Amino acid sequence: MTTFFLNTLRYGKTFALTVLIACVSACTSVVPSDYAQPSVQVPDAFKAAPDGAAQTLIDEQWWLGFKDPYLNELVARSLQGNVDLAIAVARLDEAGASIDQVGAAMLPRLVLDTQVQRRGVSVPFSNQRQTSEEYSVNAQLGWEIDLWGKLRKGVRSRKAAYRASEADWRAAYLATIARVTSTYFLVRQLDEQLAIQQQAVASAKTILSIYRAQHREGVGANTRVLRQEAELNNLERARLDLQRERRLAENTLALLLGVPANDLDVPADKLSTAVRMPVIPSGLPAQLMSRRPDVVAAEYRVLEAHELVGEAQLAQLPSLSLTGNSSNGGNLASAALSSLVKSASFGIGPSFNIPIFDPSVRARVKTRKASAKRAEAEYRKTVLDAFLEVENTLVNVDSRQAQRRVLQQEQSNLRMVAKQVRAQLEAGLVSQLEVLESERRLLLASQSLLGNQREILSDIVTLYKALGGGWSEQSVGDVALRQVSK
Repeated sequence: MTTFFLNTLRYGKTFALTVLIACVSACTSVVPSDYAQPSVQVPDAFKAAPDGAAQTLIDEQWWLGFKDPYLNELVARSLQGNVDLAIAVARLDEAGASIDQVGAAMLPRLVLDTQVQRRGVSVPFSNQRQTSEEYSVNAQLGWEIDLWGKLRKGVRSRKAAYRASEADWRAAYLATIARVTSTYFLVRQLDEQLAIQQQAVASAKTILSIYRAQHREGVGANTRVLRQEAELNNLERARLDLQRERRLAENTLALLLGVPANDLDVPADKLSTAVRMPVIPSGLPAQLMSRRPDVVAAEYRVLEAHELVGEAQLAQLPSLSLTGNSSNGGNLASAALSSLVKSASFGIGPSFNIPIFDPSVRARVKTRKASAKRAEAEYRKTVLDAFLEVENTLVNVDSRQAQRRVLQQEQSNLRMVAKQVRAQLEAGLVSQLEVLESERRLLLASQSLLGNQREILSDIVTLYKALGGGWSEQSVGDVALRQVSK
């Protein structure tokens, strides 16, 4: 018997020593690495940036630079009623609540369970019935002590997710203003195009009446009348199409404001007079990394994935919990209070959990690491997409500004031609038809120049958005990424 006891004790010590060695080697192999920002090649300057362009600081309220009070009013209304913004705010609140949910795992948990049961017994051969009430009170205490920082890793991952949601909200905020502004410019362009088209229709009607009069007098061919009628029909059809596009743009604007289409009636105005052309913004690629909300959100998600990997790695180590329970109970009909107190029992003690042969723990580590690699790849793609959007927008702005100079020259030439034709008409050298034709060409050139102006304005809006919309690094992230993991 003594030999058996000694052998059991020897084997127990060997097993305990083996477990201790396994724990020590596990500790040395699952130490989480420090967070490092994913490497991305950042150019010194944008390729399509104008030579000698000043690195101006973008105002957070950049839309005020268009000097349009009605646009400012629409932007303010969209920030209050836009549905996409409301969804982003709800997601931000949800992410904030998850921090408290995960943080609660670090606190002691106390559960109290009370039961009261009433019983009745009938006495044989009598009409008497005896009743009694029994009760029980059970309390359970649980507290996992965060020896290795596993729970803290979980809290940090939720904080990073919250910061990502905050940056998502700022991205939605910026996108909403950009869409409202661009849609408003389209409405104003269509307003002015409709006015130009009305003049073209009126001019075509005048020419048609002259051709009809000449045909009646026998000095003009009927084919000229038919061609002009076809031209008038085309102009009228284009005018109706402009009206349709204007209504659709106004409906889109109402959706961005979060109101029904019937509740928005944008008064007509001209784009060339209502909106001022602002200074074209510029910036550095390095600033894009810290100020553009979607890039910041992508990096916070990399940090979140990094913390989740650390949490899964630390889950391989032994965990220590402090558990306890207490209970008492008795018959209320027969037990005195002092006896009930004396009958209470309680116990408390540590509980160790050593995941030696748990394959799900290591599988979770592999899953978290794969998710971290995906987050890093998505971050790099977001950065490259951001650079691409800025470069493409700079190319569009430069090209359309060059087109604008050509269109302005064309408009100037046609304006001069129209002036000379009017002078020739007064001298009796040309007919009224040539005057009307020159004016029609001038109106079409003005319409093309108007469309070019709206495209440049929309490109500038896109450039504001692509450069981060004026958000500073502090306002986007509130704190540096490194501070989240401290």
